[in-house]
Amino acid sequence: MNSRGIGAALERPVDVVRRRAGAALRHRIAGPDAEARAQQIWGAAGERWFTPADPIWWVHSDASMFAGGLRALLLQSLHPLALAGVEDHSDYRMDPWARVANTSAFIAATTFGPITYAEEAIARVRRIHASVRGIAPDGRPYAADDPHLLRWIHLAEVESFLTTYQRYGVRRLSQPDADRYVAQTGLVAARLGVVEPPVSEAQLREELAGFRSELEGSPAARNVARYLLVRPPLPWPARPGYALIAAGAVATLPGWARRMLGVPHPPVAGALVDALIARPIGSAGTAAARWVIADPPRSAGTATGGPR
Repeated sequence: MNSRGIGAALERPVDVVRRRAGAALRHRIAGPDAEARAQQIWGAAGERWFTPADPIWWVHSDASMFAGGLRALLLQSLHPLALAGVEDHSDYRMDPWARVANTSAFIAATTFGPITYAEEAIARVRRIHASVRGIAPDGRPYAADDPHLLRWIHLAEVESFLTTYQRYGVRRLSQPDADRYVAQTGLVAARLGVVEPPVSEAQLREELAGFRSELEGSPAARNVARYLLVRPPLPWPARPGYALIAAGAVATLPGWARRMLGVPHPPVAGALVDALIARPIGSAGTAAARWVIADPPRSAGTATGGPR
């Protein structure tokens, strides 16, 4: 028996489960070419925009991103023009994991990868956005590279990542670090076409609230919520863990968003349900995901400051 076979034979059953579960999770989140992408991001030499000392590194490498990503999709679906673009130009219902893999690859490339690779990823997304145009069901035109629509997508995503990290992450960001996180995500967003993205948590939340009048709890948005929360495209063995993460994502949504999506808690007991049930469930789901993907990101020794 070779050394690899001996090592496998000596693995504890719990380690086998952990390794296999981690591999399956990485495959779904990062896609079938995960190893090649990882080599491009972690293995390539070169200057980085961010370092392991940056809040964006902490947040984007934490398992709370699973809940944050799901929360962001739910929140983003409330904007009818953003949803129309996804419905018309994406096959997410047929292959939702391809969309997840593409998004996670972009975040990894721009957060952890060499600058040249990050810039290639941004240019690729901008080319895709330039072709995403159409007419929403209400008759309004939309374009994925519309700065206003890009702003909504950015705000909903960053606010979701920050919220779930503060709730379920391995540590809580101080206010200065939370502000730094928002500012650092804006450095990438500006390159995608977001004009003067927010640079503090307070500004982020204020601008997000400013979109309330544009949001709709449409039948299409509620269908997205049912699809993601009730009928997820997962094999049955994976659904219990996903349900834990989904409960945590929903628990962090503001009440108005849950009502729009048709997933409210009872008005009086809602806060108690969140505090005693939904949030602990979300914490358990995030902890489970963190356990199976416990191999931490490799630090980039050549990383330097933010985009210039």
